[in-house]
Amino acid sequence: MIQSTPASIPVLETERLRLRGHTITDFESCSALWSNKDVVRYIGPPATSEECWTRLLRYRGHWALMNYGCWLVEDKHSNEFVGEVGYMKFHRDIAPALINTPEMGWVLMPQMHGQGYASEAVTAAQNWGDAYFGSINSLCIIHPENRPSLRLAQNAGFGDPVKTTYKDMPALILKRGTVGLQ
Repeated sequence: MIQSTPASIPVLETERLRLRGHTITDFESCSALWSNKDVVRYIGPPATSEECWTRLLRYRGHWALMNYGCWLVEDKHSNEFVGEVGYMKFHRDIAPALINTPEMGWVLMPQMHGQGYASEAVTAAQNWGDAYFGSINSLCIIHPENRPSLRLAQNAGFGDPVKTTYKDMPALILKRGTVGLQ
């Protein structure tokens, strides 16, 4: 079985991190991330193994169909799994609608928090996104009590929060760039 990342998924590198496409061998790391109740406390319930598998397939599908998607983030010196960052199009049932606008998201393993990894990964992804999307830029959705993520979003240039709910949870939609909400 071939485990390489196809050429269509760009590999981004920073001083400490490598952002690359997901492979089947990343399933256990992704499952550990998304099934961790501390990781998902502002997102929803912990994911099942089946849901993690579907997420992994969705990541690759985004790159294949949309030419953008989510990267796996790893420490490039130790190859340790750090988390995930990227752009997605979810067709969320949310108001205001996020039509034709890429949604940026990030999530890290708890032991990776507080080391600047999230900021480093988001900056690398945004540099790629600015070149790829141009003036459209992106949105992000964050639970209003998730202060570290809100701080990161603000530092990454997201602002103008709009209050909403998503799946019966309070949420803020923040935008970066010239994008509008509908």
